[in-house]
Amino acid sequence: MIENSDRPLAGIVLRLLSGLLFAGMLVCVKWVSDEVPLGQVVFFRSAFALLPIVIFLAWRREFPAALATRRPGGHLLRSGMGAAAMFASFAAVARLPVAEATLLAQLAPVLMALGGVLILGERFTPLRAVALGLAVCGVAVLVVPDLGGGQDAGRVLGYGLGILGALLTAGALLTVRRISRTETAGAIAFYFVLVCTLAGLATWPLGWVRLPGQTLALLILAGLFGGAAHICMTLALRYAEVSRLAPFEYVALIWPVLADLLLFRLPISTGFLVALPFVLGAAALAALEGRRLRWPLRR
Repeated sequence: MIENSDRPLAGIVLRLLSGLLFAGMLVCVKWVSDEVPLGQVVFFRSAFALLPIVIFLAWRREFPAALATRRPGGHLLRSGMGAAAMFASFAAVARLPVAEATLLAQLAPVLMALGGVLILGERFTPLRAVALGLAVCGVAVLVVPDLGGGQDAGRVLGYGLGILGALLTAGALLTVRRISRTETAGAIAFYFVLVCTLAGLATWPLGWVRLPGQTLALLILAGLFGGAAHICMTLALRYAEVSRLAPFEYVALIWPVLADLLLFRLPISTGFLVALPFVLGAAALAALEGRRLRWPLRR
């Protein structure tokens, strides 16, 4: 569509809003992580994310027609990896400050660019090499100081889970790149959230807990924030180019930092501050490379 690239201000505003909503979702998840089992958190986050997504598709007159699919296997693979990524990233949030967990999630575009070389046979360009080098430096700066003493095994496990979540997210996005030639964005989002809901529900026999009113409200908010954040990001990428939105990844990290300082009373580590430009620089370069790869598919 012609209008997709000539509304940059709308795209930027929606990107900023998606960052705020995503941070709100993670705050809700972290707040309940000590008292609610992981699978129960995933279920509520996913089930209530369906509501804004369905409302959005109905408003665009795409529901239920947009859910028709010719690639059920592709949806199952994408959604399965996405669900595993959600479990891993939420487990990381429970063990790390929100800002550090969010920063590790920014590795996904870099890992996706590397996966394009290893899995899809794409060219390993100098831009990808630099992005990979920056990402490795950022992760090393963040993680290595906590590896020596072994005094906080939970934090180290959180780093591993955060990196695993980013790796699984990258795999899911590579699958999206393949199936998006025939599948609508609405179908991809809907089936992903549906599979995550079922995956969370499958943990019920492992033991869920009775939810107090405040905890239930936070879980519902996590779902609503997550679904709305996905919609805002989708529209942002429709209205503005990836390269124009990339600098606002820095702004999106303001909210997790403020949440750690003001809500959870967690200090911002020196490792995070040093790793920040490395990881976000790598993500920005990967986004620029992705733009060059994706534009022919818009025809």
